[in-house]
Order: sequence, then C-alpha cells, then structure tokens
Amino acid sequence: GDVIHRMLTATQYVAPLMANFNPSYSRNSTVQYLDNGTVFVVQWDKVYLQGKEDMGSFTFQAALHSSGRIVFGYQEIPVPVLQISASQHPVKAGLSDAFMVLNPSPDVPESRRRTIYEYHRVELDTSRITNLSAVEFTPLPTCLQHQSCETCVTSELTFNCSWCHVLQR
Repeated sequence: GDVIHRMLTATQYVAPLMANFNPSYSRNSTVQYLDNGTVFVVQWDKVYLQGKEDMGSFTFQAALHSSGRIVFGYQEIPVPVLQISASQHPVKAGLSDAFMVLNPSPDVPESRRRTIYEYHRVELDTSRITNLSAVEFTPLPTCLQHQSCETCVTSELTFNCSWCHVLQR
C-alpha cells in the first residue's frame, strides 16, 4: 500500500505471524475468515513464504472474541520462526496499537507532518511458536465494564475510577 499504510502496519497490528507470505503461490493456499457475531476468525491455510516456498507451508489463525479475548492458533509451522528472514518483510507475532497525528509543518505552512505514536505493544517470543501451539490474550479489567454506580464504587480495581451520573458509566 501507500506510505501511510506501510507506516501504520508497522505499528498497528493483530499478528499471529507476520512475514512475507505469498498466498498466490499455490492453489491450495487460502486466507479465509469467519464472523458469527461472537468471534471473528482469520485463518492462513497452507501459505508459503515468498521466495522460500521450499521451506513448506504454514497454517495458523487469529480468533478475536467479542469479550476481548484473542487466541492465536498454530497448526503447521514447518521451520522455526527465528529462521525466517526479515530482509524483505518484518517478521513479528503479537499485538500493537498506535495513532497518527497530522501537524502543520513549520517549514511549509500548507502541508502537514504525519507523526505516528505507538502506545502499546505485546510481542510474542517467536521461538515458542511451533506446530500445534496456541497463545491466548485475555483483556484486563477496565472502568468501562461497570454497568451501575454501585458496581463501580464497590469495585476492587486498583486504579482510580468513579461513576459518571451524566453518562451512566
């Protein structure tokens, strides 16, 4: 994609395994998804690394649950992930989020400078990604989970939250 897309994919991702995959290499390679309203699943099935097709095919998936739980499942990982070259494409596994701010450029008043701020990242130890393995992320509790003033003020969360009567949260 364009420059913005490439910059954001480096900092905003849900990646069970990010590498230079080529789903068009084989007729048996697919990237499929399912959304049943409770879970959204993306599966990379029998995909090959671009230019390294002799390494074998990879099959893995990401499942994003409406509860906030995320599960990465690895069925077929033919080589250790640490052996995958990052020269053509980053090799990552984990979660990352960021946001972009457009600021006026001091040198050219009519232009804007794009700044991307990464504010949270969870990286997996790629040496532990193997055949028939899985990783589960569970969301931490937040103030927003409370549905009433009573549950909010009696909460045992360790951060300072309070009930907003106007917003009812």
